[in-house]
Amino acid sequence: MYLGIDLGTSAVKTILVDDTQRVIASRSQPLTVSSPHPGYSEQDPRQWIDATFATLDGLNADHAAELAEVEGIGLSGQMHGATLLDASFIPLRPCILWNDGRSAAECRLLEQRWPALRATTGNKAMPGFTAPKLLWIAAHEPEHFAATRLVLLPKAYLRLVLTGEAIEDVSDASGTLWLDVARRDWSDDALSATGLSRHQMPRLVEGCAPAARLRAELAQRWGMTKRPMLAGGAGDNPAGAVGIGAIKPGTAFVSLGTSGALLTPSSIIAGNPERAVHTFCHAIPSMWMQAGAILSAASCLAWLARLLGTSEADLLAPLGLHPVAPSPVSFLPYLSGERTPHDDPNARGMLDGLSHGTDRSAIVQAVLEGVAFAIADCRDALAATGTVISEADAIGGGSRSRFWLSVLANVLNIPIHRFTDGETGAAFGAARLGRLATTGEPIEAVCTPPRRVETFEPRPALVDAYAARLPNWRELYRPRH
Repeated sequence: MYLGIDLGTSAVKTILVDDTQRVIASRSQPLTVSSPHPGYSEQDPRQWIDATFATLDGLNADHAAELAEVEGIGLSGQMHGATLLDASFIPLRPCILWNDGRSAAECRLLEQRWPALRATTGNKAMPGFTAPKLLWIAAHEPEHFAATRLVLLPKAYLRLVLTGEAIEDVSDASGTLWLDVARRDWSDDALSATGLSRHQMPRLVEGCAPAARLRAELAQRWGMTKRPMLAGGAGDNPAGAVGIGAIKPGTAFVSLGTSGALLTPSSIIAGNPERAVHTFCHAIPSMWMQAGAILSAASCLAWLARLLGTSEADLLAPLGLHPVAPSPVSFLPYLSGERTPHDDPNARGMLDGLSHGTDRSAIVQAVLEGVAFAIADCRDALAATGTVISEADAIGGGSRSRFWLSVLANVLNIPIHRFTDGETGAAFGAARLGRLATTGEPIEAVCTPPRRVETFEPRPALVDAYAARLPNWRELYRPRH
């Protein structure tokens, strides 16, 4: 038996997987995000621990026999968050999250201080990454910066609580701007540019490598017969790739979670930081990932549901299975700013084309189309590196919507494939990494693609209609200063 724990932004999801890779059970606990000022996004690390323990307590209550047999645990997590710990390993302040936009000025400062940043990290300095957040802390909360003895990403803090050891995997570490992505090791120059050193960083391992064993008292709490091994794990998108078997070049997938991304594995580093394309280490050795990322995807639909006082399912139900024509309304999904291709933390959302005849379904469809158009921007930014995507799998909570996947297929003009449990892709990938760390099996034997249950093919008339709309949609964006 193996556990996959996905520490997301909106929830912690934990799944129990057997030796045949069948999901036996799952539990989820919601998380909340605070925004003390416009553009800020923070989370209390204690939430992560409470939510994770609640999922495991729930599994122990209902599946004690299966949980007792767990041998390996994999962690997946939201990337980039800055968790600052004092000398007693206690958080000094709330974690500054991946979609926090406060450190734009620090990004410019970091690139000035360290001209080799893009060549070394494979990325452009953007407010979502971890290093600029530490420069902001140094400038605005110097007492917290001075007291910082350890900087961890969210899932590394969870692992610290679970095992007592500060360890991070290279895929998640790629999103800090402190990693030399070619060497898969911390860059001393990068750390120095932010006033830090290796002594304040966790030990690095590969995602499928053994990291540390679960604390004895926690194994006892959950009735486990032995102390399971925790794998290095992965950031959420690399873990999702492992979950769907995207471990070789030529595969691609769309992630529709709180944020969104279009990703493809690569055996070489072929970055395009000028267009805000990310280059990260994959969760498996000697592989990397190229990604175009958008800061708001399924969270746009959640925002609309909150605004209208209803559920996301109720918003989607009247739309049917596929669009007949583009919505007359256009939506910019930049509710938290945007990464690819704009790198603009000040970008904001917009509804355009409203009239007295506009109904709720037109707005809902426009929200889904706006996210799809933003993914098309990611596609074009990846194409500028020579990466042409001819089909893609879909994961994340948004992949449950057939209508949305049909929109994506027509906007991107490629087939989009759906899995039965696509929304648990990151947790399932984490469970696979936990298995690899325990058994030492060949990666290809474990990380096989799941069965696709449905394919959404583009329809020529809709492809043409969306292609005609895309230039007008792009003209809606105006940089804000």
